Amino acid sequence: MHIYVDADACPVKQEVIRVARRYDLAITFVSDKWLRIPDHAFLTLKVVNQGPDAADDWIVDHVERDDIVVSADIHLASRCLKKDAGAIAPNGRLFTDENIGMSVATRDLLAGLRQSGEHTGGPAPFGKQDRSRFLHQLDQLIARRLGN
Repeated sequence: MHIYVDADACPVKQEVIRVARRYDLAITFVSDKWLRIPDHAFLTLKVVNQGPDAADDWIVDHVERDDIVVSADIHLASRCLKKDAGAIAPNGRLFTDENIGMSVATRDLLAGLRQSGEHTGGPAPFGKQDRSRFLHQLDQLIARRLGN
């Protein structure tokens, strides 16, 4: 099992490291620019070419069954679920086969409304409860995938 983090705007990098260390799992942070990450043998930074979906495409090309992807990108989560990987958003929302279709449809609808000039608001501010929920859900997701 390996954890891939869509790292450019990920607010829970330290939390991923903390949970992965407990399970002795490797992490690859994927970004289109250089990021400072701690110097640990189980951490890797992959800087991809800049461009639309370059980081997403790299993750999908490398993710395998039972790996876990941390990303708020619903389309990336959908692509990873199709490869039997787990997907979790930084706010702790688990993407599943049961909810991904509705998530993609809602995202696409809101994108269409924004393109037509409608103001749809943005995501709620990231808070302590999101961080706490993420830690709990990531721990539970790893344990389930490891069969614990």
